[in-house]
Amino acid sequence: MTAQKSDEENVSESNEEELLAESGEDAGNETLNESPEETLESELDAAQLEAAEARQGMLRMQADMENLRKRLVREHEKSRRRTLERFMSDLLPVRDSLERGLEAAEDPAATVEALKEGKQLIMKMLTKAMGDHGLETIDPLGEPFNPEKHEAMTMLPSAEHAENTVIDVLEKGYQLHDRLIRPAKVVVSRKP
Repeated sequence: MTAQKSDEENVSESNEEELLAESGEDAGNETLNESPEETLESELDAAQLEAAEARQGMLRMQADMENLRKRLVREHEKSRRRTLERFMSDLLPVRDSLERGLEAAEDPAATVEALKEGKQLIMKMLTKAMGDHGLETIDPLGEPFNPEKHEAMTMLPSAEHAENTVIDVLEKGYQLHDRLIRPAKVVVSRKP
């Protein structure tokens, strides 16, 4: 009986081993069959995560760029206002002098010479304020005509001036930091 049990146990152990081997093969096949899917899913998840992180980074960068643009616009506007404030504060004394000059002109005791002197002083103040901010006057009387800085209003024959010489300035021109604001309006000579 013991031998028979032993044989039965051997058979059952051998059957169990075969079943385990078969199930291992099946499990291995299932692992092999599911492994590419699982791998693809994990790669897809990783790619989606990476794409989401890249999108977040791009959105942060866009927000940073927009904030930088807004800050630069604000700083530019502040700078423009400060420059304008400085210029206006330099013009205020000129305006005050003009007001005093008008009040002085109302006085019956005011002389033409005193009013003329007051206007000359105001003109000096205005010229200085404008010059301090980079404004240069273009007064080309006697110079050769330069179409980049002068606007010829007319040409007159002249025996005493060389051809294309500015013989009269109708309106002075102005440039600010080497940039032309208004050309000088001039009369130019030509051969008689």
